Amino acid sequence: MKKEILLLIAFTLFVFNLNSQTIVGTTPENKNVILEEFTGIHCGYCPQGHAIAQGIQDNNPGDVFLINIHTGGYSTPSSGEPDFRTIFGTAIAGQSGLTGYPSGTVNRHFFSNWTMGSGTAMSRSNWSNASNQILGESSYVNVAVEAEIDVASRELTVHVEAYYTGDSPVTSNFLNVALLQNNTLGPQAGGNLGDEYVHMHRLVWMITGQWGEEITTTTAGTFVDKTYTYTLPIDYNDVDVVIPNMEIVAFLTETTQEIPSGSGCIPTYIVANDNDAGIVEVTAQETSCGAPLSPVVTISNGGNNDITSLDINYSINGGTIETYTWTGSLATFGTEDIILPAIPFTLETNNIINISITDDDNNTNNTGSASFGVAPETSHVLSLILNTASSGSGCTWNVKDYNGAILYSGGPYSNNQTITETFHLIPDCYEFNVMNSDGNGGGSITLSDAEETIVYHSTGQYGYGESQAFSTFTSAPLVSFNPENGSDNIPLNSNILLLFNEPVRMVDNSLITDPSSFISIKTVPYQIVINFSASINNDNNLITVIPDENLPGNSYINVNVSGSSIENFYDNEFESTSATFQTEEGNSIIDISGKSFISPNPTKEYFQISEFIKGKVIILDITGKQLFSQNIVSENEQINIGNLSPGIYIVKVITDNGIFTNKIIKN
Repeated sequence: MKKEILLLIAFTLFVFNLNSQTIVGTTPENKNVILEEFTGIHCGYCPQGHAIAQGIQDNNPGDVFLINIHTGGYSTPSSGEPDFRTIFGTAIAGQSGLTGYPSGTVNRHFFSNWTMGSGTAMSRSNWSNASNQILGESSYVNVAVEAEIDVASRELTVHVEAYYTGDSPVTSNFLNVALLQNNTLGPQAGGNLGDEYVHMHRLVWMITGQWGEEITTTTAGTFVDKTYTYTLPIDYNDVDVVIPNMEIVAFLTETTQEIPSGSGCIPTYIVANDNDAGIVEVTAQETSCGAPLSPVVTISNGGNNDITSLDINYSINGGTIETYTWTGSLATFGTEDIILPAIPFTLETNNIINISITDDDNNTNNTGSASFGVAPETSHVLSLILNTASSGSGCTWNVKDYNGAILYSGGPYSNNQTITETFHLIPDCYEFNVMNSDGNGGGSITLSDAEETIVYHSTGQYGYGESQAFSTFTSAPLVSFNPENGSDNIPLNSNILLLFNEPVRMVDNSLITDPSSFISIKTVPYQIVINFSASINNDNNLITVIPDENLPGNSYINVNVSGSSIENFYDNEFESTSATFQTEEGNSIIDISGKSFISPNPTKEYFQISEFIKGKVIILDITGKQLFSQNIVSENEQINIGNLSPGIYIVKVITDNGIFTNKIIKN
């Protein structure tokens, strides 16, 4: 976004409208320090640099001025992060010779003993010594600055004066006016404040351009008087410009490097109205499931008079208007976050909160609104997986119901733990909250239901905390099998486990006492019934099936659970399901005389083998003596027993799926 800068240049005898008196001293002074720190939001040691620089300024009030320049790789924002960089930063850092972050220059002077590489940049451990050296040196020029902002028009006026008490070593100097912003909350890799780190002295603009305005007369007795006007934008890189947080630093340079001295100020303000309450922002949770909602409204005071009482009207989706009277004390340019009492409403697909405040001298900022959507809907069984990372001691969470009562909660924890929890919730509206007292989030968190609907997920960047509304509905219970469906090489002596994702009962609401009533086990494709016993645990969610005999070898076993007999404790009927697995090699003999695979029976001469396509048939007498055998090569294979004497014989069929027997009568 291009910003027009009007430079009103005046020289000696110029009378400034802010102050009719000269503001710069005319007697020789020592140098003031201009400490430019190169920083970023992903710089773990930068908060230490900020603290060192602030300490130097605090110990030398009025003599040290700080400029924090976000530039380089550590300043590049990730997705969703604010961009604190300035277009002037790359060039300023480029001439410093820095080799790491944080680094800084003191008056852009080259200190041979402390240089980081071959330029003016130094590591943070040398800033204090360098500053003390500069503060002890005399300057050939004094610099003073004052500024004011017309709040209504957002016009900034900066008045700079310089007086040369001696000759400059160079024929021309350059006057630089830097615009800074303080108290900007944002992310920082170090500092243990997460997204709530307070960024100070942040360079946002150079009013005089990249390298300043040239001053061509630099001899003793020269008086420089310049005024600049600049309209403050709404934002820089989508980061809001907050008028009360702006700061000015002015300094002279020899070419683009050596700074003989400088000065700084906080602007004063021109306020047009006596009474001007305004709505800055309306916030609410991003989604809702219909529970009464408490909006948050941020108000500001843009007038000369303090605000001590304010009527706030609000409604949701055009419903009943509620009025809340706030009382307190809000000075000029102050802001206040007000949590309004919860208001009931009818949930719609798209929802809007409208808020207004009392009429005053300026009604253009007396309304505000926010929209929100419908919260995710889940089944009533949810699982929480929470990783504490290195912030376990500050991590807590809870699940609240419609009325705000805490149903489940946890924390604090030890570091580097993985916490798993399961919640059983009736159909209702809920809120999940995760908090971190350290303000820097923690490890990843996922809250999801049994059907893998994600209620809340965070990689860990949740600062002091986040909330998510959701609602639940009841759904049919689910079951998992052990052995699993499709598994093979299962031992013949295996039991079978049925694990439900929640407690189950009979459809008449009675507890399950005989699981075998709704479970069947058969081989496939021959439908050979396998007898078993079964029991259920005290939690009513695990059924253990114990076959009466070993399972047949090399067979496909199908376990079926009928859906018409059981339900969960919310009356949702189970849907029929089954699992099929294959057993390991074995020679189990299964008598399936109750299900004949030979016909006709009795017979005089021939009988047919049905169902089996490949295998071998063996005819035995009742003593078990083998009489003869024949390979089965096709379905309905005919076997001739016409040469056998009348009587009862055993027909044994050997296949890849097991060995099966029937009896046959020879007439």
